[in-house]
Amino acid sequence: MNAYLDLLRTRGVARVIAAQLLARFPGGMLSLGFLIHIEHTLHSYGAAGLVLAATSIGQAISGPATSRLMGRFGMRPVLTLTTAVCAVAISFIALAPGTLPLWAFMLTGLIAGLSYPPVQPAVRTIYPKMVNSRQLTPLFSLDASAQELIWVLGPVVVTLVSLQVSSVLGILLSVFFLVGGGAWFIASPEVGRVRIPRSKRAFGVVLKRPAVLLSTVVGFLLVGACAAVEAGVVSHFGEGGLEAGLVLAIFSITSLAGGLGFGNVPIGPWALARRMLIVFVGCLVAVWAFEFWTIAGALAIAGVGIAPALAVMFTVVSASVKFSDTAEAYGWIGTGQLIGAALGSAVAGFLIDDLGSQGGFIAAAAFGLLGAIVPAVFVRALPDLRGRDASPIPDTEPVPVTPS
Repeated sequence: MNAYLDLLRTRGVARVIAAQLLARFPGGMLSLGFLIHIEHTLHSYGAAGLVLAATSIGQAISGPATSRLMGRFGMRPVLTLTTAVCAVAISFIALAPGTLPLWAFMLTGLIAGLSYPPVQPAVRTIYPKMVNSRQLTPLFSLDASAQELIWVLGPVVVTLVSLQVSSVLGILLSVFFLVGGGAWFIASPEVGRVRIPRSKRAFGVVLKRPAVLLSTVVGFLLVGACAAVEAGVVSHFGEGGLEAGLVLAIFSITSLAGGLGFGNVPIGPWALARRMLIVFVGCLVAVWAFEFWTIAGALAIAGVGIAPALAVMFTVVSASVKFSDTAEAYGWIGTGQLIGAALGSAVAGFLIDDLGSQGGFIAAAAFGLLGAIVPAVFVRALPDLRGRDASPIPDTEPVPVTPS
């Protein structure tokens, strides 16, 4: 824990972590918020699903694109514009009358997704400039662990507000976090000081880096497994069951604990495969678990590997690309995770229809198994960072650092 205490004492680290978590908090709120509100407004879960799909498609497209734009126009202008447009689009969905046609809600959802601010790629691009090389791996682990708070608290907050007060207020609360947290993060001196050099490579070329492509694929499989777990848990305990929320909370909390526990473990080429193996084992055990405590125990095992696996992906990408390409690389990883969430939920849904709730855990185990096999087969694509600096490869041109 001393490493984390040292990190949090480092100038700006605690503030930037808190600001970016607040700005990203709507990520844990909007899916449920849209689902509840659109169903109340248009009286159709199918319509809500279409709006969510349009939003997710927009996010998947925009992730690497807006991240790359930060190297061309600067972080603050891109973050400010995307936050403003996204806030307006989300607010429109919250306040639009039910007489509005479905296509208008879908179009607005697409705009909200396309303009979703690239806070995550931005902050992970900034981290190597805030700490020394020895602190970088623990910082990525702390970041991967802390983001679990978004997925634990976000759904609880938006569900409580939307169902007990107003679905409109539930969505507008997410706008408050988006704008308030975004403004705090954008105002951070580090965002003004760090300048990303404009990439000289064509859009998408960064995926030719084996570590980036592998991290994108494994991130897709990891989040696919998590989405399938969520579907299986909700199916088993029922949508309104308290047990479902508790099991998913345990799942996230053990991920947080795993991230902190693995934070100082040196990252070798086999680290990603080993951590994904933990996820697979926990999901596999859940296939044969039928009671609250057995399912919770199985998913507690799986959770231990999630944040550590994400931390490996973030770290190997940082060490494998030029600084000018880091934001786009993290954008591609985010896109892979979004596609994984959609596909994991879909596959789990079909299996649940055929096999019952255990079908969700079977889907999760399948995603987890592939997630362990892929980095094992392509282990030579992953760098050995034991005793090595995980900072990005310097660009040929200097990175100007100006006072904010």
